[in-house]
Amino acid sequence: MEIKPVGRRVLVRPVKDEKTKGGIYIPDSAKESRKEGQVLAVGTGKDGKELPLKKGDRIIYGGYSSEEFEINGEKYVVVQFKDIVAKIEV
Repeated sequence: MEIKPVGRRVLVRPVKDEKTKGGIYIPDSAKESRKEGQVLAVGTGKDGKELPLKKGDRIIYGGYSSEEFEINGEKYVVVQFKDIVAKIEV
């Protein structure tokens, strides 16, 4: 199955780094609102051009209007492009 976001949206697989470098686990209630994930698919802009992200990019996103869902036990998030804060380059 292939999921293609419509419009200025990005399909993301959230990264599950729930442990600090010191080995302390952080509960969901204590996490900050910004989240990290890996891009799986990218929609298009209003002019039909590709958004400046590609599959495999690692991003930081925020916002409260993301759509979360689960398929075959795997969690996914669709976020608005405007809610993407940064692209992580290694």
